[in-house]
This record gives sequence, structure tokens and C-alpha cells, in this order.
Amino acid sequence: MKRFIEGEDRGQGTLLPELLDDYVAEDNPVRVVDVFVDELDLGLLGFTRVQPAKTGRPAYHPAVLLKLYIYGYLNRIQSSRRLEREAQRNVELMWLTQRLAPDFKTIANFRKDNGKAIRNVCRQFVVLCQQLDLFSDAVVAIDGSKFKAVNSSDRNFTQAKLKRRMEEIEANIGRYLAELDTADRQEPAVKQARSARLNDKILAMKLQMAALREIEAKLEESGETQISLTDPDARSIMTRGSGFVGYNVQTAVDAKHHLIVEHEVTNIGNDRDQLSRMAKKARTAIGTESLTAIADRGYFKGEEILACKQAGIAVLVPATRTSNAKADGRFDKADFVYDREKDEYRCPAGQALIWRFAGVEKGMTLNRYWSSNCKTCPLKDRCTPSQQRRVTR
Repeated sequence: MKRFIEGEDRGQGTLLPELLDDYVAEDNPVRVVDVFVDELDLGLLGFTRVQPAKTGRPAYHPAVLLKLYIYGYLNRIQSSRRLEREAQRNVELMWLTQRLAPDFKTIANFRKDNGKAIRNVCRQFVVLCQQLDLFSDAVVAIDGSKFKAVNSSDRNFTQAKLKRRMEEIEANIGRYLAELDTADRQEPAVKQARSARLNDKILAMKLQMAALREIEAKLEESGETQISLTDPDARSIMTRGSGFVGYNVQTAVDAKHHLIVEHEVTNIGNDRDQLSRMAKKARTAIGTESLTAIADRGYFKGEEILACKQAGIAVLVPATRTSNAKADGRFDKADFVYDREKDEYRCPAGQALIWRFAGVEKGMTLNRYWSSNCKTCPLKDRCTPSQQRRVTR
């Protein structure tokens, strides 16, 4: 292997063994995670098993599992099984956990049993960012992300889905009963075998019907529009024409450093009613009196914008598009430019709007037209008659 960079012999021993600390650079983010967690009062934040039991097998310290959890969050490793494998082979995690490698069940239970405490850690991180003056601009961007739940769509029910399932079962039962009548006219041996099989199917359909009626009763008792059997908090969410059962996670992010200021998990599919609540929570988390919130057009709702204004929060949200002109290949209102100095609009062809007076029997009426060049304009087919009459003073 001449003229190539060669590695070291795996079987070669070293006189002075290398330190694990040498493999982690001074500016590596895991060093920040290590210092941050070590400075936290985990008992005050609500973590369990901070004080070890006097008897039984020793447990992992919550600080070790919290470091592992934060590392997985920073590196997009959500699975507890993947975190277990990474702890066994990842040098950064070996350094961070001091070569401890908890099994996936321990990691999953830590996440399950310390949800509120982990949320308190997030608040503590925001407080640290305040102390470092990272939120001085007081500008946040708000957006929602859809996350699938462990609940499949087959175990999520609405009144319409329950009614449809029941109708399908009733149709199947009717079909099986008709097949039983047909079996009665066959040979005794064939009749007995086929009748037994059909009766089993009918019994299974009746059990399914009873289960659906029980689910329907629970749905009416809860007062909700949906019910999920595996994950009770999950809801069916529509996104881009298709639906799935999951959550809509609202997040407010600092616009300068891209740090998460506030987050909230909801089961509401759209974002229209989330703007004011998330903006107020972000302002409280930052600890400022004034705040500017930026969001996409999915958050545009007059009531929400008014609520933000009354709370002293400036919002930048583009208006929703209610016209189908663009989809139909026509111009919409945004294509017509207003000239403030001349107090007039100009169309995409550069023509100005004009006023014309038409005489009638009882006086003068102000009629509104486009320029007389509209008839010969090459873009006239993309303007509707209403657009050709829409003018200003």
C-alpha cells in the first residue's frame, strides 16, 4: 500500500495509553451538555431516584440518563434502542456517560417517568439563554410540526367512521345469512360444514358490532369528536390531502440564534387558533414586555391577530389566499399595484385605472372601468370582468 496514508496496527500496544478525553474536542457540544446537566438541581426539577435506595440493585443516576436523552435530541436520535447502540459505539457518548451504556428499557422508562421534569429542564435552558442575553432582539418564529402517534388509523374512531363500520358489518351479516339459506339446500355433509363456518363468521361480526357500540358509548360520554384506543390523546390530523393519527407540536424559535423558546403539544390539526397563545407563552419565557412574532399564512385569523395586538405583541403573518384566480390561470388582487402618489392602480400590463361619468335621467352616475386599451391588451384573457371594473379614486 505504497503512496497511501496508512493506519496504525490494531494489535500494536502503546506505552502511554491515550485518554478518552483526547477524542472530544474542546468546542464539542457534548462538553456544554455535560456542564449544563451537572449544574442542575435534578431533585428540585422533579426527577425521580435522585437519592439512591439503600437496598436493591444500584440504579443509573438521572444525570447520566438526562445527558443521554439530550444528546439524542441534539442528534435526532429518538429511538431508545438506537440510543442504546450509540452508547456502546459512539465515542462522544462514551465520554459523556463515562462509558455507561444503559439498556433501551431503562432509557424508555426514564423518558416516560420524567416528562414534567424534562420540561422543567427546557425552561431552565431558556433561563440560561436569558442570562446570556441571547434573546435581546425579542423576535420569534412560530410554526407547527406534525408527529405520528403509535395509534394507527384503524384504532381511531369518529361518529362517521363508527357508522360506516357498523353498516359494513350489518351488510356482511346479511350476506352470511343469505349464504346460510343457500347452504340449507345442499347435501347434508356440505350443509353442516358450511353452516358451521358461516355461523362462526356471523358470531365474529356480532362481537365486532358489540365492540363498536361500546366505543360509540365511550365517544358520546367523552363529548369529543374522536376517540383513540391505543394513544388516547392522539387525534386524526389532515395534512396535504391525507390524514394520520398524531399530534401538532407548536414551537416558538428565537429568530437570531434559532433556539427553541417555548413549545406545546396539541391534538388540533390546524394552526389557526394557536398564534396568540404561543406568542404570549414565548413572551413570558423570554421575559420581555415587547415581542415580535412571525408565522406563516396557516396562522392567519383575525381574532388571533387582534388578541396579539391587544396583548402588545406585534405579529407578521401573510394573509390567506381565498381567491382561485391563480389556480385558474388568472390574475388576483396581488398582481395589481397601487400607486399612492397618483392614487390609482396599475394592471400587470402597465395600464392605469380611470374614472368615467355616464349620464342618466336623474343625474350623473360614476361608472368604473379599466383603460380603453383593455380590449386590445394581450393579457385581457387573464382578467375577469370584475377585475376590469375594479378601480380606485
